[in-house]
Amino acid sequence: MSTRTRTASASVLYDVPGPRARVRYQAFGVLGLLGVAGLFWWIVSTLSDQGQFDGYLWDPFQYTAVQQRVVDGVLATLKAFGLAAVGSLVLGSLLAVGQLSDHRAVRLVCTPVVQFFRALPLVIMIFALWQALFTAQPMWGLVVGLTLYNGAVQAEVIRSGINAVPRGQAEAAYALGLRKTQVMSLVLVPQAVRSMLPTIIGQLVVTLKDTSLGYIITYPELLYAGKLIATNSDGYPYIPVLIVVTPIYIALCLALTGLAHWIESRGRRGANRRGTAAA
Repeated sequence: MSTRTRTASASVLYDVPGPRARVRYQAFGVLGLLGVAGLFWWIVSTLSDQGQFDGYLWDPFQYTAVQQRVVDGVLATLKAFGLAAVGSLVLGSLLAVGQLSDHRAVRLVCTPVVQFFRALPLVIMIFALWQALFTAQPMWGLVVGLTLYNGAVQAEVIRSGINAVPRGQAEAAYALGLRKTQVMSLVLVPQAVRSMLPTIIGQLVVTLKDTSLGYIITYPELLYAGKLIATNSDGYPYIPVLIVVTPIYIALCLALTGLAHWIESRGRRGANRRGTAAA
């Protein structure tokens, strides 16, 4: 396709801006950057006036007890995440299969459950579970809330992945004499999980970040540990605490994403080797 043809095709979809419009867009871009820079400067200067960048605010992190509290917060975060991740994947798989069941009664139970827990705000769910059932065990209030919410989301992800598997796969499995349960567990679900792995891992990253909601029910995860450090230190150093806590969250999420890419690449290499051997 020639350049003139591409330009003509593009002009059908939208009006090509003229010289004045381009100047206006550039001016708006510059004003937007100046606005963001001004807002950043105002935030930094306000915090500086409050003494949040004073060197003595970093003194608490020199103590072993404070460092151990950060480590304990990371471990508590990982513990809650590990339990919620496994629980949400198991629950999501069961609900996804239930929504695709041949039995209408099973579908009538699973579908409303998925829609209800997807629609219910997670923070309300965690707080309600903590108040009603897990007052003495806030970790389980957090874990159960994360499991129910993320399990419902994972159910929709897996259900969509199962529906995306070519119909011939199931038909071939039935032709071999497999039952519906075997077709689901041996053929459809594994293929759906492989195809939807990036989305599944993305939701697990959300689950990891949502462990910070344990803060509202006094579960001693990383954010709550940071709050305790700030409130028990002179000058309430919430900026140094955020500077310490935020990179840890980012590192955990990046590590989980890297693990997902590694698993996906290994699965892709394995599939390629099987295909080459079959050929």
